[in-house]
Amino acid sequence: MEFLDAIESQIVSNRLPLAGISIAALPCADTPLVLSLHWHGFIEHEKETEVGVRFRYESVPSSCLQVNRRWRELRDIEYAVMDVAWELGSWDLTRFEMRPCMRPGAPTQEAIECQMAFGQPHPFVEAELAPVSEVHDAEDLLDTAGRSGYLLWRFRPVRGGMWEEVCEDASLQPGGYRNPPCPQVSCEFGDTRCLRQPRSVVYRFGYFEENARHFGCRSALVQSR
Repeated sequence: MEFLDAIESQIVSNRLPLAGISIAALPCADTPLVLSLHWHGFIEHEKETEVGVRFRYESVPSSCLQVNRRWRELRDIEYAVMDVAWELGSWDLTRFEMRPCMRPGAPTQEAIECQMAFGQPHPFVEAELAPVSEVHDAEDLLDTAGRSGYLLWRFRPVRGGMWEEVCEDASLQPGGYRNPPCPQVSCEFGDTRCLRQPRSVVYRFGYFEENARHFGCRSALVQSR
């Protein structure tokens, strides 16, 4: 899965640092994945008013790409995501197992999060904040996610990101990267036939200099929400 090539290509094209990266997937084999890149940058708007020129700033919209690759196990996706997050110098990686947002009584916030994860704006979200989406199968993906749930991986890269100047991670090479592959092992998934119980798993990659001798004792944190 060529996540790294797609990410680096977008960084070169946009010439902006990244604030975060997320990857969404359905619990169904061979379905497309959605890679979302969240940029750190602002667009300046100038407007004439009665009291003079006013300026307004808006966040640069996220970029959402559809990744079409054959896969059989969710663990295959997770290992690919772990390698990318590790190589780009992320402090940690979080996997979210999200419930179906079309279930009776589901809060509106879950529907908004689902649509944004698959590159589609929700009607409640301002048009200026809508992502720049190249997800051609978004409607089908959203329909399935609404009935079966979905998985979302999220991390904040140091290499190519806005965090390099404030990062104190002793595990990084100069330039904010790590040499692949990621040494951690994927944790078990919940019942992926239909994700009824929301859960998150956090993989910790980084460490501070004073904790270097404990680096080999890392483990993932599993939380039910």
